[in-house]
Formats: sequence, structure tokens, C-alpha cells
Amino acid sequence: MASTENDLKSILAEKVQGGISTTEIIAIALSILWLLATVAFFTFVPATPSDAPFDSLRFVMTLMAVFLPIALIWVGATAAKSTRIMREESRRLQAAIDGMRQSYLSDRQAQGVSGGGATVEKKLDEIAQATKQTETALATFATTRTQPRQPLPPAHPTVAGDDQPSLELGTPAEDLGPQLDRDDMIRALNFPNTDQDEEGFTALRRALKERKARQLIQAAQDVLTLLSQDGIYMDDLTPDRARPEIWRRFAHGERGKVIASLGGIRDRSSLALTAGRMREDAIFRDAAHHFLRLFDKMLAEFEDDATDEQVSNLSETRSARAFMLLGRVAGTFD
Repeated sequence: MASTENDLKSILAEKVQGGISTTEIIAIALSILWLLATVAFFTFVPATPSDAPFDSLRFVMTLMAVFLPIALIWVGATAAKSTRIMREESRRLQAAIDGMRQSYLSDRQAQGVSGGGATVEKKLDEIAQATKQTETALATFATTRTQPRQPLPPAHPTVAGDDQPSLELGTPAEDLGPQLDRDDMIRALNFPNTDQDEEGFTALRRALKERKARQLIQAAQDVLTLLSQDGIYMDDLTPDRARPEIWRRFAHGERGKVIASLGGIRDRSSLALTAGRMREDAIFRDAAHHFLRLFDKMLAEFEDDATDEQVSNLSETRSARAFMLLGRVAGTFD
């Protein structure tokens, strides 16, 4: 980087070399031709009688006729030369900037930040598109993450003849309620599209009342937020779709080539950035593995009585895309 900056300073300070340019040669030739034409004119035009009075106006006009065209020729030549110098310096400056940029990218890749053939250019382009509605929705419902637990059911009254009252073990009422609907689970894992998505927020509130679903949603929100810090958004990813039976086979514990299509994220920039974050950021790594475990457990229970359409809809959610991205980086589908 330091050598490149020195090259840039020297380029900005140097002058264009090469002696007389073509423009100057043309200007000299035109000047000589005009002077020869002027000499020829005054040679063949009859001389002014010696007894004629001196005409100052005619003298001035004669000088202007002789030297004004030459001055104009050299003004044009100077302007052309300045333009050429500016273009040359502009090209050299652009070359120096490109060299600095390539040096910067090479240094970053050597440090393992870009890893896997990804470029900083793609990262910058993705950060420039960082205003996505998904993360706006996440910020909107962030205040509802921690739901108060409902009061425990009262202990049974003391039975006559017993020395001690009969006590409950403290099972939360939320665990005794009806199981979360599959469609609500799908909507909740996709998160609301906008702050006006009432159906999405309704499903999300229902899911947050169920303990297992709440844990998974909070874990999904954590990884989505962490991924967004690197400009990775699930709406930007277009993974290859896996058939519902592949998801079911994964839920039943199969691994290897049979379920390799679940890692259908092909965006190399996102994969490289995520892999680098997994290696270097312990908090991100723990959050990712926690989310992968919870999603795996949820899928095993979800697919048991879910239709193929529901499994397919689940695979299209933002949480499922995060699972596919993190799972491929972590080797979950190997």
C-alpha cells in the first residue's frame, strides 16, 4: 500500500515527457506559412509613395494582420497541449487508483477476510443494498421477543388426613396449551414482510407463546441480525429448491449425497463471508450452531404430520434459507 501511494504522488507530480508534440509542430508550420505569405504579400504589393503621410491606423492594422493569426494558432496549440496533458494525467491517476484498489483487495484476501475467492467488491455492493424490509420487520417486533410467562396453575389444596399438601411440579401453562398450527409456524419463521403485515405479526405472536417455537424464532432472529451485519440478507438469496422428500429424509437422520441438495445456496460471496465469520467470530459461531440444532429438532417434529406443500412452504422461509446457508458452511449436509 505504501509503495502504491508513493507511485501515485510521483505520477501526480511528474510532467508529460516526450519533447515537442505533433500539435506544436503543426503550429510552427502554420506560423511559418503565414509569415511567408505575409512577406510575399508585401513583396509583390506596390510600395507606398515616400511622400505619403504616415498612417498609424494602417500600420496597426498591418501588424494585426501579420501577427494576430499567428497568436491564434499558438493559443489553439497551447489549449490542445493542455488538454492532452490533462487526459494523460487522468489516465495515469486512474491507473494508480486501480493499482491501489487491487493492492487493497489482495491484502484483504491474504488476511483471510475475503476467503474462498470472494471479493470485497461484492461485499461492498451488498452493503450498499442493506436496507431490506425483512430486517425492518425484525426491528419492529424485537420488543416482543421476551414474553411473560403465564402464572403457574395453583397447587392442589391440602387433602384432609395428609400431613403435607400435594404440590405441582410447576409445568408452565403455555406447555399445556394447544400445539402451534403448522401454517402459523411457517409464517412466523418467515417473519413479517413489512410493518403492515398483520397476518405475519399475528402468526408471530402466536408462535412466541409456544416455548419451543419461541426459542427457534429468537435463535433465527439472532443469526439473521448477525448475517445482516455483513450485508447478507435472505431476500437476496435464491437457493436451489429441494423436494419435500429430501427434507423429510434429512429430518429422519440421513446425511451425505442423498440430502446434499439442501445446501442449495450458490452465492459464493455470502458463503465466503459466512465461512470467515464462523472461523473468526465465536459469538456468531455459537449462535449459528444453536440455531442449527433448534431448526433440526423443529424439522423432525414438523414433517411428521405436515403435508408436502407445508414442507415446501417451510423451505421457502427466511429461517430455512439461513439454515441452508449456515448448514452448508458448517457441513451439516455432508
